Amino acid sequence: MKKWKKAAVSLMLSIVTMGSGLTFLETPQASAATNAVPAYEVKFLAKPELVLNNDGTPRSETIQTLGLNAAPRHINVEYFDTHALGLDAEGWNVRFRKKDDKNNYELTYKKRYPVINGDIDAALTLANQEGFDSSDDNYEAEIDWGYGKQTLSFSNTKKVDSRTTGTQLPSEKDALNLLLDKLPGKLKNWSASNWGKQQLTKARAFGPITFQRYEGTWNGQELTLEVWPIRSVTGTGTENIVEVSFKTDDPAAVTGLRSQLLQLLQNKNWLMPADGLKTQTILERY
Repeated sequence: MKKWKKAAVSLMLSIVTMGSGLTFLETPQASAATNAVPAYEVKFLAKPELVLNNDGTPRSETIQTLGLNAAPRHINVEYFDTHALGLDAEGWNVRFRKKDDKNNYELTYKKRYPVINGDIDAALTLANQEGFDSSDDNYEAEIDWGYGKQTLSFSNTKKVDSRTTGTQLPSEKDALNLLLDKLPGKLKNWSASNWGKQQLTKARAFGPITFQRYEGTWNGQELTLEVWPIRSVTGTGTENIVEVSFKTDDPAAVTGLRSQLLQLLQNKNWLMPADGLKTQTILERY
């Protein structure tokens, strides 16, 4: 054996026998990103027959109690998925909307995770393992907290200059082309290369629906009431879904504020004691 080979073998043996003392030759380990820190959106369903007039506008008592502005904002929205709801099956929702006071379209790509038995940390850890962590500033993490359950979501919203006025949406084809053009990488390659692009290419519009958003201030907290006229189960008409909600990024305050709003709605007999995802209802009925 040549001398340089003997020297190499000797060095290798020395490295093995030195054990843990050889810290300067260890490969540094990259520290894992921490879990995302979510904001909160508290949502309750209200009984439309008690909080709305016959024309679908909020009653004066509703406006006064919740501190709402009498004039709403109008928002037109539609969702995109395949006929078989392939995106929804993987927890993804793709939304396209236009607000009456804005000159742009909002394109939102959202991934949802159920929160099991109130264990938010477990949902955040799972999301972290799938690429949604504190280092990703393209997505906003949020806990949707309804009457009986919580859902963790990560939303990526992109804005594109609009070519229409008011709440008018572009054609279904043009909207889909814009969504494909702005498709984020996480959805594009979610379960396989180009999986999301292939799904969205085959998608169609669910909607559109124009809903009204009444904004106000309750108990020092910004609050909204939304009225969604959604197609009825029979498809022969529409029924209003009324949602009262507020957002906060203060985890220490959210529980108390939620309890106060829940108590108010219960005392007025306005509360509908149920959970409901508008998105899911729209995907089922359109």
